[in-house]
Amino acid sequence: MICNKDTAKKTAKLLLEINAIKLQPKEPFTWASGLKSPIYCDNRITLSYPKVRQFIKATFVDEIKNNYPQVEVIAGVATGAIAIGALVADALDIPFVYVRPQPKAHGRKNQIEGFLNPNQKVLIIEDLISTGMSSMNAVKALQKSHAQILGMYAIFTYNFRQAETIFKEAAVTLYTLSDYDSLLAQSYESGFISDEDRTLLKKWKEDPSKWS
Repeated sequence: MICNKDTAKKTAKLLLEINAIKLQPKEPFTWASGLKSPIYCDNRITLSYPKVRQFIKATFVDEIKNNYPQVEVIAGVATGAIAIGALVADALDIPFVYVRPQPKAHGRKNQIEGFLNPNQKVLIIEDLISTGMSSMNAVKALQKSHAQILGMYAIFTYNFRQAETIFKEAAVTLYTLSDYDSLLAQSYESGFISDEDRTLLKKWKEDPSKWS
């Protein structure tokens, strides 16, 4: 769920303005999975824009203070959420760890980098939610280390049904600063897309594989 409509609108506007999100319904991108997509989102670009970076950090911090004052550790999901997660943890003055997609093949073979005590209350930070699989992989790794998962915050989600199902089944609450529906509304309002583009973008979200 989005934190609130005003935040969703402002976040979408900022991501569009710095080209962290690009919309090309007539010249789709190809994802690593082979899926054709009219949207490409790279929220790591936000780190290069101080005002955007500060807005995201401050909004996360305010949300966390209001909803999860009991949090003891922030966990960023590698690699996209490491930096913003560390900024949030620093602002909250609490420990930070990050979670790799899989354990290292050498050395200590860690999947979780940093110090984490069993039963600590952990809030996860993500940059982007697509299918939810990589996010849930981080959840499972933290649970395996006996962390208490409070919930997850992300900058943006595509609102895929698969992700909604995965989070619901895992009983993990997800909050996002913005989402696909808010993005389309803001894109149209700001003149980034036409009526025809908006129709194509809506159809993609309904069934990405069929749209391809």
